[in-house]
Amino acid sequence: MYVRKIRTLLKMIRHITHILTLFIVNSAVLIFKKIQNFFLPKIAGNRLSFLFSGSRSIIKEGTIALFICALSGLFAGIILGNMTYFLEAFPGLMVLIPGAIDMRGNIFGALGSRLGSNLHIGTLSPEFKRSKILSENILSSLILTVVLSVFLAFLAKGFCILFNFESISLVDFTLISIFAGLISSIILLPLTMFIAMKSFENGWDPDNVTTPIIAAFGDLVTLPSLVLSVLLVSILSNMTLKFSIFLIAILFTTLGIYYGITASGEIKKIIRQSTPVLFVCSILGVSAGGFLNNSISTLLKNPSLLTLIPLFSGESGNIASILGSRLSSALHSGLIKPVLKPEKTTIRNFLVIIVLAILTYPIIGFLAELSSVAFGNEGLGFFNLMLISTISGMFLVGVMMFAVYYISTLSYKNGLDPDNIVVPISTSIADSISSLILINITLAIIHIFVS
Repeated sequence: MYVRKIRTLLKMIRHITHILTLFIVNSAVLIFKKIQNFFLPKIAGNRLSFLFSGSRSIIKEGTIALFICALSGLFAGIILGNMTYFLEAFPGLMVLIPGAIDMRGNIFGALGSRLGSNLHIGTLSPEFKRSKILSENILSSLILTVVLSVFLAFLAKGFCILFNFESISLVDFTLISIFAGLISSIILLPLTMFIAMKSFENGWDPDNVTTPIIAAFGDLVTLPSLVLSVLLVSILSNMTLKFSIFLIAILFTTLGIYYGITASGEIKKIIRQSTPVLFVCSILGVSAGGFLNNSISTLLKNPSLLTLIPLFSGESGNIASILGSRLSSALHSGLIKPVLKPEKTTIRNFLVIIVLAILTYPIIGFLAELSSVAFGNEGLGFFNLMLISTISGMFLVGVMMFAVYYISTLSYKNGLDPDNIVVPISTSIADSISSLILINITLAIIHIFVS
């Protein structure tokens, strides 16, 4: 009897998810058609109608990917919205959270982007076979995870000291960060390879699918990993044991950096190009955490805002990563040139991103408030939260389109691989700017409509 009820419930969930997916995809295509058939000719004339030609598949694939990301981001947001105890019991943890989420998306999003580029140009087969390229990418990602986890912990503690935030010890920061990084990697590494190869094998463009989905799973996996890591550190009450693990982590970090910069082939290239970029990304991520920690009292009073943060930050990074991956592949394939003035293909990608943003931001605001209502948490109201999300999102996308484009072209023009640079830098900029924009827009909306 119970088995039958569970099966019926699962069928209902699948049916509802299917209906929602179709609704969102069809809505995106409708917006796309309206812009193509009505707004664009009126504004710019028929000469620019070609900008949307061939974009329907991008809209469809990108929308489905972003919808999946929104669901996982919602789950992450619900976790963060109910983490008030941990945020109060472990002061300074909020400074670490955006950087930790960002790091997972950056490392494995870049891995997905590299795999996508190799699949496009034929140097990697979409079959699960051992190959030099695949092995080097796996090892590089693991090295970067260990190195960045330790660096992020030191950075978070330094940020807390610099701005006089109450915080946990450096040893605790390091253990939490490295435990969370390793737990997340066990899940995200095989998942990235699976999504990149299977999407390509089934006729989907990995640039539209892999990086946003991996970034979403990074959001989904990182917060539970952080909670689990906090619990593990709490269990380790012996300070000698804690300090011993801390020293081992420092040793492995040093060995990882040394091996990466002295290795040959793809590993050396990835580590040398990615490490400085990811260091910058970590600084941006911790800065985002600092912005949030500075407004921690406002966030703790409004759990719906805590729920919105991973959704907003994740979807903003996903939209930026879709654009970054597409531009990287276009540069590799010769479809666009590394010039300062955006060409027709680039503008077409810009317009697609705008369509995705128009649909995405109101929805995630609605989902954040809906989850708060469902869990009995205090919310700001559907109108207010949707308004906060939409205004903040459209402002952010306008900035990020040009930031992503110039990061792509300048890195390629200077002999660097955009796959190692564009996705991490663009998502990190999106995360840091998104926190700043979101907090300021929120305070303004609260002052105007709530106070």
